[in-house]
Amino acid sequence: MSEFDLAFVNEQIAQESAFIEDLLTEISRAIVGQRYMVERLLIGLLGGGHVLLEGVPGLAKTLTVSSLARAIGTRFQRIQFTPDLLPADLLGTLVYNQKEGNFFIKKGPIFANIILADEINRSPAKVQSALLESMQERQVTIGDTTFPLEEPFLVLATQNPIEQEGTYPLPEAQVDRFMMKIKVGYPSRDEELEIMRRQARTGDKAALRAVVTPGQILSARRVLNELYIDKRVEQYIVDLVVASREPEHYRLSKLAPLIEYGASPRASIYLNLAARAHAFLHHRAYVTPEDVRSIAMDVMRHRIAITYEAEAEDITGEHIVQRILETVEVP
Repeated sequence: MSEFDLAFVNEQIAQESAFIEDLLTEISRAIVGQRYMVERLLIGLLGGGHVLLEGVPGLAKTLTVSSLARAIGTRFQRIQFTPDLLPADLLGTLVYNQKEGNFFIKKGPIFANIILADEINRSPAKVQSALLESMQERQVTIGDTTFPLEEPFLVLATQNPIEQEGTYPLPEAQVDRFMMKIKVGYPSRDEELEIMRRQARTGDKAALRAVVTPGQILSARRVLNELYIDKRVEQYIVDLVVASREPEHYRLSKLAPLIEYGASPRASIYLNLAARAHAFLHHRAYVTPEDVRSIAMDVMRHRIAITYEAEAEDITGEHIVQRILETVEVP
Protein backbone atom coordinates (compact mmCIF):
# COMPACT_ATOMS: atom_id res chain seq x y z
CA MET A 1 0.00 0.00 0.00
CA SER A 2 1.41 3.41 -1.01
CA GLU A 3 1.83 6.31 1.40
CA PHE A 4 -1.06 8.12 -0.32
CA ASP A 5 -3.37 5.11 0.00
CA LEU A 6 -2.49 4.68 3.67
CA ALA A 7 -3.21 8.37 4.34
CA PHE A 8 -6.57 8.03 2.57
CA VAL A 9 -7.52 4.93 4.60
CA ASN A 10 -6.35 6.68 7.79
CA GLU A 11 -8.77 9.49 7.02
CA GLN A 12 -11.57 6.98 6.41
CA ILE A 13 -10.79 5.21 9.68
CA ALA A 14 -10.89 8.50 11.60
CA GLN A 15 -14.34 9.29 10.17
CA GLU A 16 -15.87 5.82 10.38
CA SER A 17 -14.54 4.95 13.86
CA ALA A 18 -15.63 8.20 15.48
CA PHE A 19 -18.75 6.50 16.85
CA ILE A 20 -16.73 3.99 18.91
CA GLU A 21 -16.11 6.34 21.84
CA ASP A 22 -19.77 7.45 21.87
CA LEU A 23 -20.85 3.81 21.94
CA LEU A 24 -18.45 2.87 24.76
CA THR A 25 -19.51 5.91 26.79
CA GLU A 26 -23.20 5.11 26.41
CA ILE A 27 -22.74 1.44 27.36
CA SER A 28 -20.69 2.46 30.42
CA ARG A 29 -23.80 4.22 31.77
CA ALA A 30 -25.29 0.76 32.34
CA ILE A 31 -22.20 -1.43 32.69
CA VAL A 32 -19.42 -0.97 35.24
CA GLY A 33 -16.03 -2.24 34.07
CA GLN A 34 -16.05 -5.30 31.78
CA ARG A 35 -14.19 -3.24 29.15
CA TYR A 36 -12.61 -6.41 27.78
CA MET A 37 -16.01 -8.04 27.20
CA VAL A 38 -17.49 -4.90 25.62
CA GLU A 39 -14.54 -4.48 23.24
CA ARG A 40 -14.79 -8.13 22.18
CA LEU A 41 -18.51 -7.69 21.47
CA LEU A 42 -17.66 -4.67 19.30
CA ILE A 43 -15.02 -6.70 17.45
CA GLY A 44 -17.66 -9.34 16.73
CA LEU A 45 -20.11 -6.66 15.59
CA LEU A 46 -17.58 -4.99 13.28
CA GLY A 47 -16.19 -8.26 11.94
CA GLY A 48 -19.63 -9.79 11.42
CA GLY A 49 -18.80 -12.72 13.72
CA HIS A 50 -20.94 -14.30 16.43
CA VAL A 51 -19.65 -14.24 20.01
CA LEU A 52 -20.01 -16.79 22.81
CA LEU A 53 -19.73 -15.46 26.37
CA GLU A 54 -18.98 -17.93 29.14
CA GLY A 55 -19.12 -17.18 32.83
CA VAL A 56 -20.98 -17.90 36.03
CA PRO A 57 -24.38 -16.20 36.52
CA GLY A 58 -24.45 -12.58 37.68
CA LEU A 59 -21.52 -11.13 35.69
CA ALA A 60 -23.68 -8.79 33.54
CA LYS A 61 -23.37 -10.87 30.34
CA THR A 62 -27.05 -10.46 29.47
CA LEU A 63 -27.12 -6.80 30.51
CA THR A 64 -24.05 -6.00 28.40
CA VAL A 65 -25.53 -7.54 25.24
CA SER A 66 -28.90 -5.84 25.70
CA SER A 67 -27.18 -2.51 26.43
CA LEU A 68 -25.12 -2.82 23.24
CA ALA A 69 -28.27 -3.47 21.21
CA ARG A 70 -30.06 -0.48 22.72
CA ALA A 71 -27.08 1.81 22.08
CA ILE A 72 -27.02 0.77 18.41
CA GLY A 73 -30.73 1.36 17.88
CA THR A 74 -31.46 -1.86 16.07
CA ARG A 75 -33.94 -4.71 16.38
CA PHE A 76 -33.05 -6.89 19.35
CA GLN A 77 -34.45 -10.21 20.54
CA ARG A 78 -33.62 -12.05 23.72
CA ILE A 79 -34.26 -15.79 23.51
CA GLN A 80 -34.11 -17.74 26.75
CA PHE A 81 -32.84 -21.24 25.99
CA THR A 82 -34.47 -23.92 28.14
CA PRO A 83 -34.56 -27.73 27.96
CA ASP A 84 -38.10 -27.68 26.51
CA LEU A 85 -37.40 -25.11 23.77
CA LEU A 86 -38.30 -26.31 20.23
CA PRO A 87 -36.72 -25.28 16.89
CA ALA A 88 -40.06 -23.72 15.85
CA ASP A 89 -39.93 -21.48 18.95
CA LEU A 90 -36.70 -20.08 17.54
CA LEU A 91 -37.21 -19.95 13.78
CA GLY A 92 -40.98 -19.79 13.32
CA THR A 93 -43.41 -22.24 11.78
CA LEU A 94 -46.20 -22.85 9.25
CA VAL A 95 -49.63 -22.07 10.70
CA TYR A 96 -52.89 -23.27 9.17
CA ASN A 97 -55.51 -20.58 8.50
CA GLN A 98 -58.87 -22.34 8.89
CA LYS A 99 -60.85 -19.43 7.48
CA GLU A 100 -58.94 -19.28 4.18
CA GLY A 101 -57.93 -22.94 4.08
CA ASN A 102 -54.19 -22.35 3.59
CA PHE A 103 -50.91 -22.14 5.49
CA PHE A 104 -49.06 -18.96 6.37
CA ILE A 105 -45.62 -18.47 7.86
CA LYS A 106 -45.27 -17.07 11.36
CA LYS A 107 -41.70 -15.86 11.79
CA GLY A 108 -39.83 -16.54 15.02
CA PRO A 109 -37.61 -14.29 17.17
CA ILE A 110 -34.52 -15.14 15.07
CA PHE A 111 -35.70 -12.46 12.61
CA ALA A 112 -33.93 -9.56 14.33
CA ASN A 113 -30.53 -7.87 14.00
CA ILE A 114 -28.98 -8.74 17.36
CA ILE A 115 -29.97 -12.03 18.96
CA LEU A 116 -29.18 -12.69 22.60
CA ALA A 117 -29.18 -16.47 22.96
CA ASP A 118 -29.29 -16.54 26.74
CA GLU A 119 -27.91 -19.67 28.46
CA ILE A 120 -27.58 -21.30 25.05
CA ASN A 121 -26.21 -24.55 26.47
CA ARG A 122 -29.38 -25.28 28.45
CA SER A 123 -31.17 -26.52 25.29
CA PRO A 124 -30.52 -29.91 23.64
CA ALA A 125 -28.81 -30.53 20.28
CA LYS A 126 -32.01 -30.37 18.20
CA VAL A 127 -32.47 -26.71 19.07
CA GLN A 128 -28.77 -25.95 18.62
CA SER A 129 -28.85 -27.38 15.09
CA ALA A 130 -31.72 -25.02 14.21
CA LEU A 131 -29.30 -22.13 14.68
CA LEU A 132 -26.65 -23.42 12.27
CA GLU A 133 -28.19 -22.15 9.02
CA SER A 134 -28.91 -18.68 10.38
CA MET A 135 -25.41 -18.31 11.88
CA GLN A 136 -23.53 -19.44 8.78
CA GLU A 137 -25.70 -18.59 5.76
CA ARG A 138 -27.56 -15.64 7.33
CA GLN A 139 -30.86 -17.17 6.25
CA VAL A 140 -33.72 -19.20 7.70
CA THR A 141 -35.75 -21.91 5.96
CA ILE A 142 -39.34 -22.50 7.08
CA GLY A 143 -41.17 -25.17 5.11
CA ASP A 144 -40.15 -24.68 1.46
CA THR A 145 -39.37 -20.96 1.80
CA THR A 146 -35.97 -19.46 2.59
CA PHE A 147 -35.76 -15.98 4.09
CA PRO A 148 -32.54 -13.92 4.11
CA LEU A 149 -31.80 -12.28 7.46
CA GLU A 150 -31.33 -8.53 7.55
CA GLU A 151 -27.81 -7.22 8.18
CA PRO A 152 -26.29 -6.57 10.57
CA PHE A 153 -27.18 -9.99 11.99
CA LEU A 154 -25.32 -11.17 15.04
CA VAL A 155 -25.81 -13.97 17.57
CA LEU A 156 -24.39 -13.08 20.97
CA ALA A 157 -24.76 -16.16 23.15
CA THR A 158 -24.19 -16.62 26.85
CA GLN A 159 -23.48 -19.96 28.46
CA ASN A 160 -22.82 -21.21 31.94
CA PRO A 161 -19.72 -23.31 32.59
CA ILE A 162 -20.36 -26.86 31.41
CA GLU A 163 -19.84 -28.23 34.91
CA GLN A 164 -23.03 -26.54 36.09
CA GLU A 165 -26.18 -28.60 36.48
CA GLY A 166 -28.65 -28.70 33.57
CA THR A 167 -26.18 -27.78 30.80
CA TYR A 168 -25.50 -29.54 27.49
CA PRO A 169 -22.19 -29.35 25.60
CA LEU A 170 -22.64 -27.43 22.33
CA PRO A 171 -22.07 -29.39 19.08
CA GLU A 172 -18.61 -28.82 17.57
CA ALA A 173 -20.16 -27.59 14.30
CA GLN A 174 -21.96 -24.83 16.16
CA VAL A 175 -19.08 -23.86 18.44
CA ASP A 176 -16.88 -23.40 15.35
CA ARG A 177 -19.34 -20.86 13.95
CA PHE A 178 -18.64 -18.46 16.80
CA MET A 179 -15.90 -16.01 15.90
CA MET A 180 -14.82 -15.77 19.54
CA LYS A 181 -15.41 -17.41 22.86
CA ILE A 182 -14.98 -14.93 25.70
CA LYS A 183 -14.32 -15.95 29.30
CA VAL A 184 -16.05 -13.40 31.53
CA GLY A 185 -14.41 -12.91 34.91
CA TYR A 186 -15.38 -11.28 38.19
CA PRO A 187 -15.11 -7.49 38.56
CA SER A 188 -12.38 -5.88 40.64
CA ARG A 189 -13.07 -4.76 44.21
CA ASP A 190 -13.53 -1.12 43.17
CA GLU A 191 -15.81 -2.12 40.29
CA GLU A 192 -17.84 -4.31 42.66
CA LEU A 193 -18.31 -1.32 44.97
CA GLU A 194 -19.53 0.85 42.08
CA ILE A 195 -21.86 -1.92 40.85
CA MET A 196 -23.38 -2.19 44.33
CA ARG A 197 -23.88 1.57 44.58
CA ARG A 198 -25.58 1.72 41.18
CA GLN A 199 -27.68 -1.42 41.30
CA ALA A 200 -28.78 -1.52 44.95
CA ARG A 201 -31.59 0.91 44.17
CA THR A 202 -35.18 0.14 43.32
CA GLY A 203 -36.52 1.42 40.00
CA ASP A 204 -33.43 3.49 39.21
CA LYS A 205 -31.89 1.96 36.06
CA ALA A 206 -30.04 3.84 33.31
CA ALA A 207 -32.17 4.37 30.20
CA LEU A 208 -29.77 4.08 27.26
CA ARG A 209 -30.32 5.95 24.02
CA ALA A 210 -29.33 4.93 20.49
CA VAL A 211 -26.05 6.67 19.57
CA VAL A 212 -25.19 4.53 16.52
CA THR A 213 -27.26 3.39 13.55
CA PRO A 214 -27.07 0.00 11.79
CA GLY A 215 -25.97 1.92 8.68
CA GLN A 216 -22.86 3.15 10.51
CA ILE A 217 -21.98 -0.42 11.51
CA LEU A 218 -22.33 -1.67 7.91
CA SER A 219 -20.27 1.27 6.65
CA ALA A 220 -17.55 0.50 9.20
CA ARG A 221 -17.50 -3.13 8.04
CA ARG A 222 -16.77 -1.98 4.48
CA VAL A 223 -13.85 0.12 5.72
CA LEU A 224 -12.36 -2.93 7.46
CA ASN A 225 -11.68 -4.38 4.01
CA GLU A 226 -9.41 -1.39 3.25
CA LEU A 227 -7.15 -1.86 6.28
CA TYR A 228 -3.58 -2.76 5.36
CA ILE A 229 -2.35 -6.14 6.50
CA ASP A 230 1.21 -7.11 5.61
CA LYS A 231 1.94 -10.52 4.05
CA ARG A 232 4.11 -11.42 7.04
CA VAL A 233 1.19 -10.77 9.38
CA GLU A 234 -1.04 -12.95 7.18
CA GLN A 235 1.58 -15.71 7.29
CA TYR A 236 1.78 -15.33 11.08
CA ILE A 237 -2.00 -15.89 11.33
CA VAL A 238 -1.74 -19.04 9.23
CA ASP A 239 1.25 -20.28 11.27
CA LEU A 240 -0.70 -19.95 14.53
CA VAL A 241 -3.57 -21.99 13.11
CA VAL A 242 -1.46 -24.64 11.37
CA ALA A 243 0.63 -25.06 14.55
CA SER A 244 -2.51 -26.36 16.27
CA ARG A 245 -2.78 -29.09 13.62
CA GLU A 246 0.90 -29.86 12.97
CA PRO A 247 2.68 -28.90 16.21
CA GLU A 248 5.74 -31.00 15.37
CA HIS A 249 6.58 -28.58 12.51
CA TYR A 250 6.77 -25.67 14.95
CA ARG A 251 9.02 -27.15 17.68
CA LEU A 252 5.90 -28.16 19.61
CA SER A 253 6.07 -31.94 19.27
CA LYS A 254 5.15 -32.37 22.96
CA LEU A 255 1.70 -30.96 22.15
CA ALA A 256 0.93 -33.59 19.48
CA PRO A 257 -0.40 -36.27 21.92
CA LEU A 258 -2.58 -33.63 23.62
CA ILE A 259 -4.46 -32.41 20.52
CA GLU A 260 -7.32 -34.49 19.09
CA TYR A 261 -7.79 -32.04 16.23
CA GLY A 262 -6.68 -28.47 15.66
CA ALA A 263 -8.35 -25.26 14.59
CA SER A 264 -10.36 -25.22 11.35
CA PRO A 265 -9.83 -22.76 8.45
CA ARG A 266 -12.51 -20.59 10.07
CA ALA A 267 -9.88 -19.76 12.69
CA SER A 268 -7.65 -18.16 10.01
CA ILE A 269 -10.58 -16.22 8.55
CA TYR A 270 -11.78 -14.98 11.94
CA LEU A 271 -8.27 -14.17 13.17
CA ASN A 272 -7.84 -11.93 10.15
CA LEU A 273 -11.24 -10.26 10.56
CA ALA A 274 -10.93 -9.86 14.33
CA ALA A 275 -7.41 -8.40 14.02
CA ARG A 276 -8.72 -5.86 11.49
CA ALA A 277 -11.59 -4.96 13.82
CA HIS A 278 -9.15 -4.63 16.75
CA ALA A 279 -7.01 -2.22 14.70
CA PHE A 280 -10.17 -0.29 13.74
CA LEU A 281 -11.17 0.06 17.41
CA HIS A 282 -7.80 1.67 18.03
CA HIS A 283 -8.26 3.99 15.01
CA ARG A 284 -5.43 2.45 12.97
CA ALA A 285 -5.37 1.83 9.21
CA TYR A 286 -3.00 -1.16 9.47
CA VAL A 287 -2.89 -4.47 11.33
CA THR A 288 0.04 -5.37 13.57
CA PRO A 289 1.10 -8.75 14.99
CA GLU A 290 -0.05 -7.42 18.39
CA ASP A 291 -3.60 -7.08 17.02
CA VAL A 292 -3.43 -10.78 16.12
CA ARG A 293 -1.94 -11.83 19.47
CA SER A 294 -4.47 -9.82 21.48
CA ILE A 295 -7.45 -11.71 20.02
CA ALA A 296 -5.83 -15.09 19.21
CA MET A 297 -6.87 -16.74 22.48
CA ASP A 298 -10.51 -15.71 22.07
CA VAL A 299 -10.62 -16.91 18.44
CA MET A 300 -8.82 -20.23 18.98
CA ARG A 301 -9.60 -21.49 22.51
CA HIS A 302 -12.86 -23.21 21.49
CA ARG A 303 -11.54 -24.66 18.23
CA ILE A 304 -9.00 -27.08 19.67
CA ALA A 305 -10.22 -30.49 20.79
CA ILE A 306 -8.01 -32.11 23.40
CA THR A 307 -7.31 -35.82 23.91
CA TYR A 308 -8.08 -37.93 26.96
CA GLU A 309 -4.40 -37.70 27.84
CA ALA A 310 -4.67 -33.89 28.00
CA GLU A 311 -7.79 -34.14 30.16
CA ALA A 312 -6.00 -36.52 32.52
CA GLU A 313 -3.18 -33.97 32.87
CA ASP A 314 -5.71 -31.16 33.35
CA ILE A 315 -4.54 -29.41 30.17
CA THR A 316 -7.10 -27.30 28.31
CA GLY A 317 -7.32 -25.79 24.84
CA GLU A 318 -6.25 -22.49 26.39
CA HIS A 319 -2.98 -24.01 27.61
CA ILE A 320 -2.28 -25.25 24.09
CA VAL A 321 -3.05 -21.87 22.48
CA GLN A 322 -0.79 -20.17 25.03
CA ARG A 323 2.08 -22.52 24.17
CA ILE A 324 1.57 -21.86 20.46
CA LEU A 325 1.62 -18.08 21.03
CA GLU A 326 4.82 -18.41 23.08
CA THR A 327 6.59 -20.56 20.48
CA VAL A 328 5.56 -19.45 16.98
CA GLU A 329 7.89 -16.70 15.77
CA VAL A 330 6.37 -13.20 15.68
CA PRO A 331 7.18 -11.19 12.53
